[in-house]
Amino acid sequence: MNPTLHVVLVEPEIPPNTGNVARLCLAVGARLHLVGPLGFSLDEKALHRAGMDYWKECDVRLWDSFETLRAEAGEGSRFWFFTTKAKRGLWEGEFQKGDWLVFGRESKGLPESLLHANAESCLRIPMRSEARSLNLATSVGIGVFEALRQGAY
Repeated sequence: MNPTLHVVLVEPEIPPNTGNVARLCLAVGARLHLVGPLGFSLDEKALHRAGMDYWKECDVRLWDSFETLRAEAGEGSRFWFFTTKAKRGLWEGEFQKGDWLVFGRESKGLPESLLHANAESCLRIPMRSEARSLNLATSVGIGVFEALRQGAY
């Protein structure tokens, strides 16, 4: 099966967030990619509780590094990097089926080096200045459904 989208979590730390993202990916036909090191074990109850009984049905791939994932994705793959540090807003992204939506860990986001090297593909979810950031699972949901709204399915 060709996934509608690829959702990438780079070094996720909180099992319930990853479980919720896995459940979302299953619901929309997206493939979930987890880039290590993970801040938890894939056997943790909290991960499976958030993913409910869907976890075994989820299309999940594990990667040792983002560089390995990107090389495997192949030339021409389109990556979008979600960060509070981007100048471009989410609405400026032009999503297509098969795009890769990349999100960082809960405590620090994506590495600065990755953001700098991909500045033209970085997007920010609009929010008030009083808020530092959104929950990871919420951010993934916003990004995925904007991509789907634009026809990436």
